[in-house]
Amino acid sequence: MRNRSAAALTALLVAGALLAGAPQPPAEAAGPGAAPPGPHALPGVDLDTVTIPQLQARMADGSLTSSALTAAYLRRIRTVDPAIHAVLRTDPTAPRQAAASDARHRRGAALGPLDGIPVLIKDNVNTRGMPTTAGSLALAGGPPDTDAVLVTRLRDAGAVILGKTNLSEWANFRAAKPTSGWSAVGGQTNNPYVLDRNPCGSSSGSGAALAASLSQVAIGTETDGSIVCPAGMNGVVGHKPSLGLVSQAGVVPISAEQDTAGPMARNVIDVALTLSVLTGDGTRSADGPLGTPARPGSLRGKRIGLWRLPSLGPRVDALMTGTAARLRAAGAEVVEVTPPYQARLAELEFPALLVEFHRDIDAYLATRDGPRDLAGLIEFNRAHPAERTCFAGQELFESALAAPPTTDPEYRAMRAELRDLSRRSIDETMAAHRLDAIAAPANPPAWTTDCARGDNDVIPSSTPAAVAGYPSLSVPAGFVSELPVGLLLMAGHRQDAELLALGAAVERRLDAWRAPRYLPTLDPGAARTG
Repeated sequence: MRNRSAAALTALLVAGALLAGAPQPPAEAAGPGAAPPGPHALPGVDLDTVTIPQLQARMADGSLTSSALTAAYLRRIRTVDPAIHAVLRTDPTAPRQAAASDARHRRGAALGPLDGIPVLIKDNVNTRGMPTTAGSLALAGGPPDTDAVLVTRLRDAGAVILGKTNLSEWANFRAAKPTSGWSAVGGQTNNPYVLDRNPCGSSSGSGAALAASLSQVAIGTETDGSIVCPAGMNGVVGHKPSLGLVSQAGVVPISAEQDTAGPMARNVIDVALTLSVLTGDGTRSADGPLGTPARPGSLRGKRIGLWRLPSLGPRVDALMTGTAARLRAAGAEVVEVTPPYQARLAELEFPALLVEFHRDIDAYLATRDGPRDLAGLIEFNRAHPAERTCFAGQELFESALAAPPTTDPEYRAMRAELRDLSRRSIDETMAAHRLDAIAAPANPPAWTTDCARGDNDVIPSSTPAAVAGYPSLSVPAGFVSELPVGLLLMAGHRQDAELLALGAAVERRLDAWRAPRYLPTLDPGAARTG
């Protein structure tokens, strides 16, 4: 508990340091690609680029209210989301939550940096009074009785729960060839940059909603890649925290050995502030840690190991070459690395997850209305054709049902080897090259969404940190044609704060974000992204 609190406080200090020294556009000035104020804009605020500290400064001086901010995001959801299908439902109490925040601000009693800030929640996170479905019709009946712990922390910090986002059904752990961003409850989420392209998964709706500026912050979850890939593919920032920093109580599971929720936003500052709330130390006033004067992180003298992953294609590789050059120009030392043991990790991870999923999903289903265990869930899918409209398979469910129990000695040896090799793959690489972080492409350019074919998503960069329980962070790196590519940064055990500080420095140097244009498709020449 002490380590968790210290890490959260450090994250808050990092956010304060970034705020103290980072150059930021004024909230009143719209960015170069921003639309002028219109029916879904907020006069004087560019929703695409504004940060939480800028919003809080305006709320403090009375020039902005949470009610106005919340209403602006709700208008954007109504007008923009029909093209991307990122938001499953909005919370009818959101205006009331915002009004309560406004009253606190007027009294000078704001609860902290997230007070009055709209947040979207992935629909595998229990939210009282709202359906929590994991995208499945099997859970579409009564909502959970209580909030997940992380939702309670958001509410206690004054955040406005704006609604729930679509996801890859069951967090992409149902079929052997799923289609990311599709669920029986929400249909297909589209990539806002090019609408016939995939948003990656499983936090598809969270990533796409942020790219479209439908909320200030969103919550994703990850077992392996499900925060950082959608962040990269939708051109936003996503942080997978160290395992155990964020409570998983009340989150639909895959594996307690790897699952974590984490913050997603359009900039690193907002991610750091949200992490401080999720870990339990975010209800502090701006006169506390946020006001601590400190210089922001610098790239000068930082050593970064670049894991190139040429399997993601020559255009991604060329983008990584350019990224390394820009980081070197800012004073970083970039050396090429190849973390060891990756083939063995790929061989062992999936069988271990099958064992753990059976244990953990049975325990979760026992708390909800609907199927009471994995066997009942398999029968539900067989009996309901709507669960098979994009893809019919549930091979992972069936394999998990047949998997041995977690008491099985072979499984225990498998998980122990996974934990050992994944941590060594990062620790040994960082020690051998004296690194501050390892960097790799977070994603390939988005593939076309195709239910018949399924995903084209062999993306190995997320696996070492995911299996080790170490932190990782995706920040925008650039584009292949119109399609965003993220830079994935990873570091050692509980080095979340250090990674966020480095990520903010990388973000400022690369300055790679740009607003989506909602193109229906790419011309054939531009579509050759391999």
